Formats: sequence, C-alpha cells, structure tokens
Amino acid sequence: MSNASVDVGAKVAVVTGAARGIGRAVGALLVERGYAVVLTDLSAEEVRRTAREIGAVAGVAQDVRLEESHAAVVAEATTYGRLAVWVNNAGVGDDGALTELSSEAVRRLVEVNLLGVIWGTRAALGAFGPGGGDVVNIASVSALGPVPGLSVYAATKAAVLSLSMSLAGETPAGVRVHAVCPDGVDTDLVAAMRPDGRAKAMVHSSGRLRTTAEVAAVAVDLVGRRRVVRTLPAWRSPLVRAGALIPSRSRTGFALFEAMGRRVMERSRRDA
Repeated sequence: MSNASVDVGAKVAVVTGAARGIGRAVGALLVERGYAVVLTDLSAEEVRRTAREIGAVAGVAQDVRLEESHAAVVAEATTYGRLAVWVNNAGVGDDGALTELSSEAVRRLVEVNLLGVIWGTRAALGAFGPGGGDVVNIASVSALGPVPGLSVYAATKAAVLSLSMSLAGETPAGVRVHAVCPDGVDTDLVAAMRPDGRAKAMVHSSGRLRTTAEVAAVAVDLVGRRRVVRTLPAWRSPLVRAGALIPSRSRTGFALFEAMGRRVMERSRRDA
C-alpha cells in the first residue's frame, strides 16, 4: 500500500473516492500543501496508481459503504503520522426520476453518498485526538434545493449538508466540519449521466462545468477555518435556494434552467 517512508510526526490527510476526479485533485493539492496523503477507492489498482502519480504515501482499496472499512483506513493512515484531515469525497450520481431508478441504484446512492460520509466522519472524529482536525464533506449545490432528475442524489447531498452543519455544533474545540457544495463539475460522474436526461441539462445550466482543480482549491482552503458551508460558484446558491422556498411554483424556473443547460450542451458540442 505504501509508496514512501515519511516522518511519523507528519500531518496526515485521507481522501476517499480519490482514484480520479475531485478526489484526485484534492489529494494532489494536499500533497502540495505538505500532508502525507492516503487515498482510497474501490479499485486497489487504480487508487495505488493515482497515489504513485501524485506523490501520496498510500492508496488503499475501500468500499465506503462498510463501516469497518473506515477503521482500517484510520489504522493505515495513522502509521504515517497524526490524522489531521479527512475528506469524504466518494460518491455516485445515478440520475433519473425516482420512479426510473432501480432499487439497486437507490440503495447505492444512499449507502455511498450518505452512509459512507457518516461512517467516515465518525471514524475521523474518533481518530483526531487532542490535536483536532478537519472533516471536509463534498456535497453539491443540489443539496440547497430541488433538482428534477436528481431527486435521490439531491436528497443524499442535502443530508450530507445537514449532517455537516449539525456536527459543526457537536464537535469540540479544535475540530472543524465543512461542506463544499459545487455546481456541476467536469467529472466522469457528470459524463455518465443520460445525455437526454433532465439532470444533465440542469447540471450544465450555470454556463460551464467547474474543474476538479477549482473544487479542490475550495475544499483544501477550508482546512483550519471555522467556515462550515462553501458554495461554488457563490452566485448559484440563492438561485437554487429560491426553488426550495417556493417549490410549488418552481416548474417554470426548472424549465428555464433545463433549456439553458441544453443550449450550453449544444454549444459545447459545436465547439468540440
């Protein structure tokens, strides 16, 4: 699992779901900031390759749905130093209306996106020790309001946001919990969405997809700060929250966002 020997007094960071996408970008930036970084993902081969490429100290195979897997990651991470940062990034993004999703997809969304965050956060909080630490949960702008075509996904991310805000009031001094709520990001998750689905159009409606590097910069910059919630881009938050305030009258707004997203997708296809 290990790629290098490190100072046992080093500050250690764990990033889940880090073989690619946002997790990889977060891990790479934490390496740049001087952390001994442990990456986890489902595929042992892929996460170990990523760890070698970005200079992380280890890549560990993990299924975040399993509570005991987080204890194993803590045990691995603490061999390199003091656990200081835990980033719950692992997530899935099955899109479609509730009635369209398979039972397997619904269960996967809830278990990976929510239970995985709960188990990871609890493991981290139990391992920080007197030095404290930061938990950074990668949520989504969909946590802030209704997103047709992503109802179950949005529900899991809303739960992650709620969990993060509640924990911010539960944790002792020196321990900080954060939630990052990015708009659509240029990842495999978004690429895998149905091209004709409502979700993909809604995700593109802000004008462009954010890069994984942009999300990583926001996530890592929260470490050490008391700020709990950060939305990317900031202007997107009030628009999404408006749908939550008046959901019974938001159909027109949803149709507008969907149309905007389809125009953005079409323009991107023409420019490719």
